Amino acid sequence: MNFTRWSARLPGTQRRAAARTEDSPTALPSEGSVPAARAERLSDAALLPAVDELPVREVLDRIPALVALVQGPDHRLAYVNDAYVAAFGVRPAGEPARVALPELAEIGLLPLLDQVLRSSKPRTVKSRKAPGGRSYTFTCTPVEVSATPEGGGVLIFAADVTDHAEAAERLRASERRQRETAVTLQRSLLPQELEEPDDLRVAATYHPGGTEAAVGGDWYDVITLGGGRTALVIGDVMGRGVRAAAVMGQLRTAVRAYARLDLPPHEVLQLLDGLAMEIDANQIATCAYAVHDPNEGRLVYASAGHLPILVRDESGTVLRADEPTGPPLGTGGWMHASGSIPLGPGSTAVLYTDGLVERRDADLDEGIASLERALAGATGTPQVVCDRLVRSAGVTADHDDDVAVLVLQHPARTGPDSELFRNAALELLGGVEAAPRARAFASGVLTSWRFPTDLHDLGVLAASELVANSLQHGTPPMRLRLRRTDRRLIVEVTDGDDHLPRRRRAEPADESGRGIAIVATIASNWGSRRTPGGGKAVWCEFALPRTT
Repeated sequence: MNFTRWSARLPGTQRRAAARTEDSPTALPSEGSVPAARAERLSDAALLPAVDELPVREVLDRIPALVALVQGPDHRLAYVNDAYVAAFGVRPAGEPARVALPELAEIGLLPLLDQVLRSSKPRTVKSRKAPGGRSYTFTCTPVEVSATPEGGGVLIFAADVTDHAEAAERLRASERRQRETAVTLQRSLLPQELEEPDDLRVAATYHPGGTEAAVGGDWYDVITLGGGRTALVIGDVMGRGVRAAAVMGQLRTAVRAYARLDLPPHEVLQLLDGLAMEIDANQIATCAYAVHDPNEGRLVYASAGHLPILVRDESGTVLRADEPTGPPLGTGGWMHASGSIPLGPGSTAVLYTDGLVERRDADLDEGIASLERALAGATGTPQVVCDRLVRSAGVTADHDDDVAVLVLQHPARTGPDSELFRNAALELLGGVEAAPRARAFASGVLTSWRFPTDLHDLGVLAASELVANSLQHGTPPMRLRLRRTDRRLIVEVTDGDDHLPRRRRAEPADESGRGIAIVATIASNWGSRRTPGGGKAVWCEFALPRTT
């Protein structure tokens, strides 16, 4: 076909030709009104051939990009340039594109040719990988081909973008590796297996966000404190990536260390606040720390800027633990306070991070209210409840924030199971005569609970030593409490003095100092803590033999 005639009909060619006619040398001002150098350049340009006179085929053959021209509804091949031939080989002219240009069919470009021919509008597809492994950006432009019966055609221009595509793929691979590193670090710092308290059933889940930036510092933990008490933690380090996960790991380790001190929740957060400032003064985190005591039937908690704990009671009513809440960790200068919420038998509590309830197009309170409704209707094991809450919140693999959820249940035990969880308490009134009453009480209770003789005797001895220690060093009111679970026997004595005992080596001439040493020797575990009323509690545990 005549490429000179075809090029004259390319869009914009007519306008450029008209502009050149208007600006022809005959319309130039006299030489005296133009500087000499300017006049020389104009006269040189006047000697250059016009664009219409350039051999179009020679130009197209020499450009490094791939060029092909198809015409008619069947997109019959009219022309391919040398670069196209070098890339895909010789192509038969006159054949439909599906036969002559199989590489375009393989990458799905033929439907695009139909669109361009119908709409007379150019279309572009970016970075398509062609046979042979090279990547191209294809631009399809409609052209008029009046010299052919079909009358219309499509000019296909393909620029090689392999280097750009490979660079982009390397960048994506680097981002994937960085995200995998952050997720791996995050998961390795979370508890691999949750501790299993005697009186609670717990489950937790963590979902990283769908992008590298969404891998953050959410964490949770379950810590058995001894004496039947359990600490539950949920937190969220502000920020994303490996740095947030690393800070999270430090805070989680510190929480476990502070929890072993058996301090009230607000004191744990106070210590954690100071540590967060030392780790990174510019890094803040939210945290909720709660302690469950089966003897009290309540969840005592403190919050550092974290979302409220939700509790569903046995009747299905959901309560929100709104107060007290202090500022996030790392801000400093704030005295945290503890609050409490009922958690009796049959209750379920949920601790969670903001990724579960916060959405960009909705108010945060709406997200919490939606979670309350989901919790009200969620039944089953803690893991089932956990999964239902995550699904109801619409958390998917491409969620824009990471999510941590911790669910705990205080089961309502009935039937034979209830026989494995028993409590008995005695108020220690009077002076030294309270000691023999305590021994008789402990012996009677342990006998009624059908403990084996050796465990019965150890329990009575531990109760006697703890009561004697309290009578000698403590102040009223005093109480002896015995508790059994399906795994252990717990002996606890409380009094009104807040001086905590410590284990020490008694010299042969010493008249005291042996009671705690004896308890620590015969028991599986022991400890002490200050009670909210200003006194203390000293306890010890004995592991029960496993039944076959």
